[in-house]
Formats: sequence, structure tokens, C-alpha cells
Amino acid sequence: MMKRSFIRLVIALAGMAVMFSAPAQARVEINVNKGKVEPLPIAITDFLSNDALGPQISQVIAADLQRSGLFAPINKAAFIEKISNPNQQPRFEDWKAINAQAMVSGRITREADGRLRAEFRLWDTFAGSQMTGQQFYTQPDNWRRVAHIIADAIYQQITGEKGYFDTRVVFVSESGPKTARQRQLSIMDQDGFNIRSLTNGKDLVLTPRFSPSRQEVTYMSFEGDQPRVYLLQLETGRREVVGNFPGMTFSPRFSPDGQKVIMSLQQEGNANIYTMDLRSRTTTRLTNTAAIDTAPSYSPDGRQITFESDRGGRQQIYVMNADGSGQNRISFGNGSYSTPVWSPRGDLIAFTKQSGGKFSIGVMKPDGSGERILTEGFHNEGPTWAPNGRVLMFFRQNAGAGGPQLYSIDLTGYNEQAIKTPTFASDPAWSPLME
Repeated sequence: MMKRSFIRLVIALAGMAVMFSAPAQARVEINVNKGKVEPLPIAITDFLSNDALGPQISQVIAADLQRSGLFAPINKAAFIEKISNPNQQPRFEDWKAINAQAMVSGRITREADGRLRAEFRLWDTFAGSQMTGQQFYTQPDNWRRVAHIIADAIYQQITGEKGYFDTRVVFVSESGPKTARQRQLSIMDQDGFNIRSLTNGKDLVLTPRFSPSRQEVTYMSFEGDQPRVYLLQLETGRREVVGNFPGMTFSPRFSPDGQKVIMSLQQEGNANIYTMDLRSRTTTRLTNTAAIDTAPSYSPDGRQITFESDRGGRQQIYVMNADGSGQNRISFGNGSYSTPVWSPRGDLIAFTKQSGGKFSIGVMKPDGSGERILTEGFHNEGPTWAPNGRVLMFFRQNAGAGGPQLYSIDLTGYNEQAIKTPTFASDPAWSPLME
């Protein structure tokens, strides 16, 4: 797997200054803080190459940007100018004529040592200027990652927000008949490509979660009919048991610095929340109630924790300080609330809500105000945040369907899209941006 450190980013190309100025200094920009955003018309030309790789990379870039709901790639049949040299300034009038407010050109070449050189330029067609340009070197097998990184650069330049395309999603892949469903841990790129299995499917796996600081996943497994929490190193495949706890363990999740795992342990019919320091393996209890406290999630600064509890009679969302003090209920709407997950931006908590015979995915502020339902249906569950805090992924099972599938939705509640996987899929967890 390619790490970002293995890609050499060249900050200047011949005859070109690379600009990373805020989009406010450019005429082309998208305000992602508004409600429904009208997608920006953008022309993404086929990258020049001696084979099909250039057009393939352009296609992935266009698909990433279109899936975000913020960009509307223009049909290539409408293009007037044919780009023969991406280093030359385009004929801006030709692109304005088809209402392309931004245009992307690029080239893919192969170096003598076999590496790919990928270069691109982003143009503001109405201002008649270049917004940014970069180039990368990598191995040919990593061409899709290069496309995602370029899409991230375009997204950030125009929106002022970090992108989320160069990321992965770990999830539970489900196959086989409903009465004998096989569940294994799998991982894929955020667009559903490059799927590979991480476990063999012999043992039940649940609630995989990414480390925020390393290419590492924590998950729960019933290996040998004994529920345990495991750590899995994605690059090496090395796996270790976090600890052997009496009773059941649920919903393990990392702290923001990746040094702790927080989880729920069930003992004598009750479940309380504990943390374990991964260096010393010492355990600290944070809640002590005759109830079911579970699904803990840290705030991005590590100072607070949100969790679900039925201590009030039905599942509701609570927030407490990282040491377990100051436990306060924040959800008060009709129905029950579960699976709270703090946004990477710190401004919202996503949740699953069950009310009126439907399951909804929604968000609220950390004080419980501003509750908004983004999508609802027969059964929606398990939201996970993209690392920029602008998109959620979750799993859904429709009435009469054979199994769950993954979906994504914009924070505004628009642009809901299915994520295609070869098998049924549940329990998604989004990675941070790749390094």
C-alpha cells in the first residue's frame, strides 16, 4: 500500500507558480456552509498519456468530485478545445462558452525507472488564471490513489475544505444465506474499489474502527466463541488481543491520539464504559450504572465522550468529560437514540434514531440543540464520518431486502448515494486521510 510519503510532491513545475491561496482570492469557489449547494460546472479533460491510463485517472477524478455533490463534471462531448499540451494556457473563451467555471488538464508519463509521473493544473476559466498545479511520482499500481489525491487537491482549492477522497473504509462484509451468514472484515477505497478481506470469515466480527493516527483497526471478534477486542495492523497483517475481559465487550473505538481504546464491558447484566491504555494495558472505568452504557466516541480534542445509555428507560445520547465526570443527557426527542459519533470537526454528533417504526440517521450539536434528520427508512444504522466532517456513511437494509448495503449522504441531507460492494455490507468506519 502506498503511503503519501512515497509520493514526491513537486511544489513548482517549469514556468509555473503553484498557489495554495485561500479560495477567497479566486473567483471560483463553493460555500459548503450553505444548505443545498448548486454543483459547480467543471471540465475535466482526459489526461494525456501513451495508453488508457490518462483517461482512466481523469474518470476517477471526475467520479470523486461528482459524488461529493458539489461539482458537476461537463460531458466531454461538449468540449470545444482539444488539449494537446497541459502546460500551455487554455483558450478560456472556449471553456466559458460551455459554462465550465473551472477546468482541469494533466499528463501521465512513465519515467525510466518505471514510475508514473502525474501532473495536473486547475484553471479558473472566468478569471483566466491558474489556481494550482502539482505533480506526483508513484508506482503504476497506485494510479487510483494518485487520482484521489488530485481530486482532494481540487476539492480543497475550490471549497477551502480538506478533501476526503484519498481514504479507505473498513466494514463487515456479509455473504451466504440469512440463517448462516458469514461475516468478515473487509477494507476498500472510499469509492468502493480495491476491496480486500482482512479476516477469513470463520468467526463473527463486529464494529471495526480506524485509528486516527496509524493504519490500524480495532474490532470485536467471537473467535473461539469468546468475545475479544483485537488490534489489526493493516500494513503488516499483525493482530493482537487488546485484553481478556470478563463478560462481553462492545463497540471498541480509539481515542483521538490513538493511545487508548474506549469500550463497553458487560458484567452481571449491566454494561459500563472503560478505557484501556494501549501502552500500559491499564483499564479505567468511566461509568458505574445499573444500565446499558455503550457506543462511546471521543470528541476530536479528546476532552469529552459521547455515548448511549438506557438509564432513563430507553436509549438516549449522553455526553461526559473524558474522566467520566459531568454525565449529561443531550437527546430529548421522541423515540430512542443510539450509535453517537462525534464529528472530526467537533461541531456535531451523528446518531441513529428509532421512532415511528423507522430508523433515521441524524446530527445534533454537542449540547443537544439543532437536531436534524438527514435520511430515514426501514432500517438505517451505524453512521461514520468522512475525515473532513462533511459526509456520512452508514448501512441500510430495506424491507424485504436480503441484507444491508452501504450508503453515503452529505451533511446537508442531500446527495444520498449507494456504495456498491460485491456482498452485503454493514458497520462501516471511515479512515483518516492516508499519509
